[in-house]
Amino acid sequence: MSEPAARPAKPPTEPQPRAVKLDVLFRDQQHSLTRFFTRYRAGNDDARDLTQQAFLHYTQAEERSPGAVSKPEAFLRQIARNLLRNRARTAARHHQHDHVVADDEMIAGADEVRRLEARDGLARIEAALKKLKPKTREIFLAHRLDGMSYAEIAEVTGLSIKGVEKQMSKAIAHIDRCVGRT
Repeated sequence: MSEPAARPAKPPTEPQPRAVKLDVLFRDQQHSLTRFFTRYRAGNDDARDLTQQAFLHYTQAEERSPGAVSKPEAFLRQIARNLLRNRARTAARHHQHDHVVADDEMIAGADEVRRLEARDGLARIEAALKKLKPKTREIFLAHRLDGMSYAEIAEVTGLSIKGVEKQMSKAIAHIDRCVGRT
């Protein structure tokens, strides 16, 4: 008997055109999609997972109806937005059980000692403010209560910015002494 004829080696098959297009699309869009997901509060690992999911959805859509997607980049973006939306809905559903009705829980009463200490502290600050010279008190309150900048106060009072800084330093030092912080 003769030996069976050796089969000729198959030439390497070239990848399918769809696989090549998908590979090119993945290389082009992977980083962009990952950045898109991280921009919307996904961690790096989650962003990579979501990117993979987006491409999985894309390939499934392509398999269902080949060539139906005319703008793959836009289609991927829409998939990405949908994935984020679904993720938010799922998170909301999972956290609904964490909601606590305030009427069902015991709320701690105000700590009487802290309240008395706060009232005493305010009384000391008020007394210290009353002891300040009127101009110094006006500058201090304009900055601390009204939120005015030193430049704005300087413009209103006619002082220089350095003068306002000096008045603020005096007021703060006086209040610290009266309240007992130093």
